[in-house]
Amino acid sequence: MPFFFSLLMITFLLFINFLLRAIDRFLGKGLEILTILEYLFLNLAWIIALSVPMAVLLSTLMTFGRLSEDNEINAMRASGISFLSILKAPIMFGITVATLLIVFNNFILPDMNFHARLLSGDIYRKRPGMNIEPGVFLDNLPDYSMIIGGKKGELMSDVRIFSKGQQESQTSIHSKTGKLSTLSDAFLLTLFDGEIHEIENKDYANYRRIIFETHKIIIPADDILLNRRDSSNRTDREMTIPMIMDKVSNYEKKLRVVRTRLKGAFYRTLGDSIIPTSIEEGLATVSNAKDSINADTTIIKSALHKKNRQLRSLERQIKNEFGLINSYLKGRNKYTVEAHKKFSIPFACILFVLLGAPLGVMAKRGGFAVSTSLSFGFFLLYYILLIGGEELADRNQVSPEIGMWAPNAVLLTVALYLILHTVRERAPISILSFLRKNNKS
Repeated sequence: MPFFFSLLMITFLLFINFLLRAIDRFLGKGLEILTILEYLFLNLAWIIALSVPMAVLLSTLMTFGRLSEDNEINAMRASGISFLSILKAPIMFGITVATLLIVFNNFILPDMNFHARLLSGDIYRKRPGMNIEPGVFLDNLPDYSMIIGGKKGELMSDVRIFSKGQQESQTSIHSKTGKLSTLSDAFLLTLFDGEIHEIENKDYANYRRIIFETHKIIIPADDILLNRRDSSNRTDREMTIPMIMDKVSNYEKKLRVVRTRLKGAFYRTLGDSIIPTSIEEGLATVSNAKDSINADTTIIKSALHKKNRQLRSLERQIKNEFGLINSYLKGRNKYTVEAHKKFSIPFACILFVLLGAPLGVMAKRGGFAVSTSLSFGFFLLYYILLIGGEELADRNQVSPEIGMWAPNAVLLTVALYLILHTVRERAPISILSFLRKNNKS
């Protein structure tokens, strides 16, 4: 129950924050309520993926804080049950949550992120709905501008329509009444008792006046109605593990092609099939070859010029090829980081259990406020480390493995340290007195 309560509370807070930031996307768009609910539901996936680890930490703190406050921990210890034995059930719960979150991150979250991005783009491109008001000039139709004198229910009166854009003739339409209906991919404007005036732009002598009882105009609504796209292009956060592995494999093939090409260039120019590990090493090798060739007095002048041209060409190729290599490495790392993230964040659920248990025992008299503060504080620290590791890995400054698992290593170290002192029944830091000092100050 503490876990589900925490999950509900954190999800609600994150969802409200998202809703307040996204509500301007809906205003003035004339969207159906089902479309808005679908968009909110699809974005609920990443909110749940973020709130589950936080809920595990908060619920562990709440549970062990309550057990410690009611002296249940002391009672179990007095009965011969060690603190490590008490941790077995919570750890099993953490493993269960982590397993479910891995499945969620690999199969449900990517698809929901994908469809949420497509729907968000479709909503962004959608023009405001055709809310026609009397006396308001409507100019968002593809080929026409329109204004009406009055409106009673669905029936419009004193309808005036004017053509716009580069057309062969200028058209103005006036009708006593009219009504607007919606087709599957267009608007149908039906006018009654009116007349059409047309004049050609090239020859103003060609003027036509048409009187009608009923006249229908079909207005394309490609950019007015909400169009749903079906795209197969996915970002790294919209891919499952097999999709990511395919991307990584493609980048590996590209890297092998570039390195093979670079190896052949060195062999043709220097007669040595080497692959430099960096652009600096490659340029240094070419520079040494230049010095060696220029110092050789046995080479004739024409051969020397030819060799120098080949070396300059090799320098340019080295720069170009290593530019490609760095680009491919960054692309490969971006997808590899996402693959590791799908497992490192769920694994943090187990670590949050190990961290929350001793913290809950130490903050036993702090209640819900202390539990919430500690859980958000440690999760914020973990999230900062995770984002930092992801940025460093994306920039190819650290490996994806280190970038994604280093925050877990930090959590594990802190958790084991706190558990060790809790098993010895002495707290390494006096959290309660620290909080009391802050409250007094």
